[in-house]
Amino acid sequence: MPTDDQLEFHLPAPPVSGDMPLIPARMVNEFVYCPRLAYLMWTQGEWAETGDTVEGHRVHARVDKPNAPLPAPEALETEAASASDKVVSRSLTLSSTALGVIARLDIAEADDGVVTPVDYKRGKRPHIAQGVYEPERIQICLQALLLEEHGYRVEEGAIYYAESRERVRVALDDSLRSAARIAVSELRLTVSQSRIPPPLKDSPKCPRCALVTVCLPDEVRSLSGSSLAPRMIAVPPDEALPLIVQSQHARVGKEGETLKITNEEEGESQVRFIDISDVALYGNVSITTPALAALLEREIPVTFHSHSGWFRGVAHGIGHRNVEIRTAQYRMSFDEAACLRFARELVAAKITNQRTILRRNWRGPPEERQEALDRLEAARKSADGVATLAQLLGVEGDAAAVYFRAFAGLLKSPEDKGAGELAPFRFDARNRRPPTDPINAMLSLAYAMLTRHLTIASASVGLDPYRGFYHAPRYGRPALALDLMEPFRAIIADSVVLSAVNTGEVGPNDFVVAVTGTALTQAGRRRFVEAFERRLSQETTHPVFGYQVSMRRMLLVQARLLSRFLLGELPTYPHYLPR
Repeated sequence: MPTDDQLEFHLPAPPVSGDMPLIPARMVNEFVYCPRLAYLMWTQGEWAETGDTVEGHRVHARVDKPNAPLPAPEALETEAASASDKVVSRSLTLSSTALGVIARLDIAEADDGVVTPVDYKRGKRPHIAQGVYEPERIQICLQALLLEEHGYRVEEGAIYYAESRERVRVALDDSLRSAARIAVSELRLTVSQSRIPPPLKDSPKCPRCALVTVCLPDEVRSLSGSSLAPRMIAVPPDEALPLIVQSQHARVGKEGETLKITNEEEGESQVRFIDISDVALYGNVSITTPALAALLEREIPVTFHSHSGWFRGVAHGIGHRNVEIRTAQYRMSFDEAACLRFARELVAAKITNQRTILRRNWRGPPEERQEALDRLEAARKSADGVATLAQLLGVEGDAAAVYFRAFAGLLKSPEDKGAGELAPFRFDARNRRPPTDPINAMLSLAYAMLTRHLTIASASVGLDPYRGFYHAPRYGRPALALDLMEPFRAIIADSVVLSAVNTGEVGPNDFVVAVTGTALTQAGRRRFVEAFERRLSQETTHPVFGYQVSMRRMLLVQARLLSRFLLGELPTYPHYLPR
């Protein structure tokens, strides 16, 4: 058993060679602060803006503008002998293959032949014995080591705190130099081994961390056996929301920092880019090249749908750069045994949530309710023991047949209609391509919309939406999004249909019935889409972690948890199973 007094042996990192990238000194700072944060940022390419990071950009705005370069070391010695004025060089980039480090110095001050690196930080000077926190001391020391390797004489470094306007000296003693070299070696070794560090345990650093919603430290520890209850995810409200354009022949263009939507019915309207999370275009809607380019530059995805809502595809920018997650995803997708285990749990979760919807919303005879619940419970248990995907598909199909036969018992009955109202909708069975009745038309539209949201969510966390584990890969088919959608079909899509029908938000006059199928009118589709987005904005209590998040955020949390599972941090993928 290891003990606290054991000697530590620091393994050297592999030498820098070939096209191996140099590690920024700022990443070493992050590694000393939190090894997991540095790994997420450097290896997996994760990033999220917060108020603190925006303030940090503002503080660096002036010093990030390069000015006169730093003179060569020989020139500085000559100037020192002639008592020249102090030289200040801003935004100076230095690198070293020996150290394996690259850094951009905010300021390098040369005075009397000695160069002092100065790093700008937001906030106030910490009142601690050393005057500066350890990560910042390591970062400024690395900048000094880079200057020395390039021939400059360095005696100390400094940190300038913008809020308190104080400059704090950093002594470059042997222990700090050694600690800086060890930190670089440990980070490079961690990266080379593709070994993500564990999350911090109940650390006060986590709630304000920019990547807390990516790292999910409390959630990962909770699912790995920790007894500590997860803290509320510190996320801003969903201020950026989907922009859905349904008016036929509408045109989406760019005007300054806004999108301008022009159509014959409603005239012109404008929406700021910062208020848009994604854009959905339905039917015959055009978008200009400048508008599409601006959306792609801002990593705002654009989805394209048929007039009736069928999901056709998505356009997005360069996308997430996390190759590690996609590698793990592809590896598991070719493991038949792992795919079967995942698919069994997926179908069991779907049936469990179908059973929940029946239990919550039943309006029919009590004996029929119990029969349907019992048959779904039996199907759920059967899903746990199947030996092949073909058998699992059979279990899923049987459960769906039971569920949709009982679905009419969730709808408003003819006896419930008020005076002067049209008769409520009838539902006999699930059908599609094309749907032949209003309920099926709404179900198909809801599933297409949910597919869109999960395609965007999975892509935004670095997963490939088109490579799944249960749904077979097919050209243009977002198989992973369809996998993730299964437990949410009843909870989100079906519940929106039930609410729209039972509250009268969508009525029989909102549909067009033809030989080619049944579809919502433009006004009906607009109200249904509003009901769907309203459902996603509703807050719910996470059944595993106990805190409240919106359903929109829940989809993203589940995609994040799937990525943590694929990377081996979680023993199983926790499905969303509300009570």
